[in-house]
Amino acid sequence: MPHSGTPLGRVHILLVEDSELDAELLIEQLLEAGLDAEFVRVDGADDMRAALAGKTFDLVLSDMDLPGFSGYQALEILRGHDARLPFVFFSGTIGEETAVKALQEGASDYVLKHSPARLPSAVARAIREARTEREREHAERELMRSQRLDCLAMLAAGLSHDLRNILQPLLIVPDLLSTYSEDPKILRLGAVISESGKRGHEMADSMLSFVRGSRKASETINVAALFSAVQLLLQGSLSRQVRLTVEQPPEDLLIEGNYTEFQQCLINLCLNGIQAMAERGGQLTLSAAPTVTPDGKEFVVLRVTDEGSGMDEATRQQLFTPFFTTKASGTGLGLMSCKRIIDSVQGRIEVRSVAGQGTTFELHLPAPRTDEWAGAEDASYLDGEGRKILLVDGDATRLSLLGNALAAQGYDPVMAPDGAIALQQIARNGLPALAIIDDDILMLSAADVLAVLQEAGFDGPVIRLREPGTPADRHDSAATVVKPVQVTSLFGAIEHALGLRA
Repeated sequence: MPHSGTPLGRVHILLVEDSELDAELLIEQLLEAGLDAEFVRVDGADDMRAALAGKTFDLVLSDMDLPGFSGYQALEILRGHDARLPFVFFSGTIGEETAVKALQEGASDYVLKHSPARLPSAVARAIREARTEREREHAERELMRSQRLDCLAMLAAGLSHDLRNILQPLLIVPDLLSTYSEDPKILRLGAVISESGKRGHEMADSMLSFVRGSRKASETINVAALFSAVQLLLQGSLSRQVRLTVEQPPEDLLIEGNYTEFQQCLINLCLNGIQAMAERGGQLTLSAAPTVTPDGKEFVVLRVTDEGSGMDEATRQQLFTPFFTTKASGTGLGLMSCKRIIDSVQGRIEVRSVAGQGTTFELHLPAPRTDEWAGAEDASYLDGEGRKILLVDGDATRLSLLGNALAAQGYDPVMAPDGAIALQQIARNGLPALAIIDDDILMLSAADVLAVLQEAGFDGPVIRLREPGTPADRHDSAATVVKPVQVTSLFGAIEHALGLRA
């Protein structure tokens, strides 16, 4: 009986029956048994196809023999439409061999008209089993998606680590060039190399933060400069039918976050807009404006508007679902990545779309705070005056490059690749004026090295080299420079720690 299992709720049944009287008796029997159902009756192949195309059903209940039509034909039509939809025969002419054949052909069950008492329970069971199977398939898809994300996380972690090591010299060598040459061409080339290394590292790091959902180190970004970069990168993607309009924002309009991630997000949204206008063309508009919420919070709103095909409500509701895509070659990760980027800065995405008229994405980003020390970004370092600096770094390439950079600025670097050698160096060379220690050193941890230094009488400042987002111990008063290490940021932190910067 329908009440003996999980409640079915409202169900929709397609009834394939040529006799109106038999259909009324069958419907009355199911309703009296407690089934909450809505019925649609058909008696031919064309009517059945039209009904299946126009409405979603939970079950098909069919007679075996109809004038000019058969139950087997009805079953074949259903399997061509949806092989998982349950199908039950209810007939007075079905024999044992016919019943077995019906089940082999894909029917869920059969009930004889002269023994109708079993019909309600057969219908309820078939619907429950079909729903259970769909839930199982959904669970399997979710498991596979989770496994794919786990594999992506492992891949991203490996690539991020390897690429950071490869790109590290690109971040340090260009700054060293300025100490050996004043040729403007060389300095410009160094700036290009440095920028490429920085953006490359951030892109590699974005892969890792995407699957971890972690915050990345932020920077203050000029919206006008960001728009200019996006406009330049989109030039090769615009067709003759699509016009790109960039409404230039105020020069002092700023946002805070990761430049590469915001650039990636805007380009993704713009490319989606371009593709939505591929057939009929139109205008793609990029704009920005400050706004204040009713409770006084300041936001910057970035808008990407297209005049494309738009979306219906069902599509809009699934936009940020992983692996959901309306494109034949899409991955379904682009908009999810955009949402993660905006969520990471405590912002939000709003979407307005009308089918056939276009779409607008609004990125609401908190305005940056202006009361934080931004660190040194210029290359006008002060003379180190021979101050001894302990540099402990397990990355041999970075250790060598940073040591050369410190020496070039007049410091006396004492270098060690691990904690044990660092203590040997201190015993041999004396206490430093400042210690720079990588969090990832071997043999002894950074905390252990600092504890021994303090026991030996060291009370100078400490700078820790840490991965972005690594939380500091609450008892740790050391300054932090995030990796990949930029010489400008490191020297600014050194000067600040030693009191050399006004």
